[in-house]
Amino acid sequence: MKILLTNDDGVFAEGLRVLREAFQELGDVYVVAPDRERTAISHALTLDRPLRIREVGERLWAVDGTPVDCIHLALHCVLGERPALVVSGVNNGPNMGEEVVYSGTVSAAFEATFLGLRAMAVSIAARRGHHYHTAAHVALRVAKRVLEEGLPPRVFLNVNVPNLPEGKVRGFKITRLGHRIFNDCIVERVDPRGHKYYWIGGADTGYEGGEGTDFAAVAEGYVSVTPLKADLTAYEELEGLKRWRFE
Repeated sequence: MKILLTNDDGVFAEGLRVLREAFQELGDVYVVAPDRERTAISHALTLDRPLRIREVGERLWAVDGTPVDCIHLALHCVLGERPALVVSGVNNGPNMGEEVVYSGTVSAAFEATFLGLRAMAVSIAARRGHHYHTAAHVALRVAKRVLEEGLPPRVFLNVNVPNLPEGKVRGFKITRLGHRIFNDCIVERVDPRGHKYYWIGGADTGYEGGEGTDFAAVAEGYVSVTPLKADLTAYEELEGLKRWRFE
């Protein structure tokens, strides 16, 4: 059985290395990941230049493209057959609420589902001091259930793991997306030549995480497992919009 791993933090990222080790018991593990960090690249697909892929280790390939590019190159240039499961992660930082729209980690799992594959994205809810082994072991447990139970068409699992030693994790909760509060922070700096430059997202953001959300589960020490799909239709608004007159 072939398992495909990818991420958006780069092929040599610690989270991916630990995940690769944990998944060896499932079968033949292949890694096809970006050759450098591509955080917040979202669902970008490279169409304006050729892509290059390099084998940098045993069953380990680096792509000079995005996580979504990696899914396509893995299927067409590396694996030779469809994998039983695609796992994207372990991401350096959480992917909850609206963050899933920006995430290259989550987008790789999305792309896999578009291609008819079972997939999951795994993130650890911390920016430093990561308990990556906790996240990898959690991911393995979820992966085993996915392989046994299957998933509906075009649905994948978004898994967020609290940054705790494995023995301190309280369990699993099936959740919905919460709401990230964005502060639209732009940090302005001046370079040595007196020219201004800017960083986006220089301050921590808050969240609204009521009962049943991914934010609430992780804050309480639980693993959040959220089923996601690409249908962004606001169904509750359809009937109201049908009453509009476009004249």
